Amino acid sequence: MKSFKGRVIAKGNFKGEAAVSHQGFNTLASFQKSALMKKKRVLVSDQNNKDLYGVDITNKILCLPITIGSTTGGLVIQTVCDMGINPAAFLFSEEIDSLAASGIVLAKVWQNSSIICVDKLGKEFLDTVKTGDQLEIKEDGEVIIL
Repeated sequence: MKSFKGRVIAKGNFKGEAAVSHQGFNTLASFQKSALMKKKRVLVSDQNNKDLYGVDITNKILCLPITIGSTTGGLVIQTVCDMGINPAAFLFSEEIDSLAASGIVLAKVWQNSSIICVDKLGKEFLDTVKTGDQLEIKEDGEVIIL
């Protein structure tokens, strides 16, 4: 069991399974196919993401360094939250980018989404956590790898 502490962007408590990307996560490329086809689950459709391509990230804890890609990134996050097919949480090893922050905050406020977000967890967090690990997120920004 290992614990990390980050900065809370959108608070909440959650226990669940990790899905880990060691590279920047392209929100548009990853969510677009599932959202446009009105799927009930999100399978990552970004062929350039070798860690998560084809992986179901619905209701998982998405662990990543940062989001990348189109300026529509925030809107895409808000949309998948509105559809109820979003990851349960975004855990950033680095400081959250403004586009991801806007999408998460808008989903929390406008859609009353239960999405959780913590950033600044550090490089060691991303080096330690593995896809499939069970994590516990506490509303004070503590993340425990169980």
